[in-house]
Amino acid sequence: MIVSESDLAAMSALALAHVGDAVYELLVRTELCRAGRLTAGQLHRETVRYVAAPAQAKAALKLLPRLTEQEAAVYRRGRNAHGHAAPKAASPQEYHAASGLEALFGWLYLRGDNERARELFNAVWEDD
Repeated sequence: MIVSESDLAAMSALALAHVGDAVYELLVRTELCRAGRLTAGQLHRETVRYVAAPAQAKAALKLLPRLTEQEAAVYRRGRNAHGHAAPKAASPQEYHAASGLEALFGWLYLRGDNERARELFNAVWEDD
């Protein structure tokens, strides 16, 4: 999908994170399915482990040095967005970092830069 730069700039950080949450989870699910034969229950548990806010916050820290200035600005925009309260399983810092990561992946997807999204995801996935 390609959304114009002006539309992306007008979109809220939480809207970008909403899309990015799905994009990031789809990348995780794809890799888990490619990695081997897991039962549906195992796939679900592993997916949750990777997409939970603490894991996404850890992934964000790994990616920060790799981001362009524009990507880092999108990440900060998502991290600084004021959404609902953090989930009980995550600290507020982890929740905000995870929101930044999701905003970044949503922004990349919506601008049609799936190759860059995959490149960044692979950098996190290969380290795990």
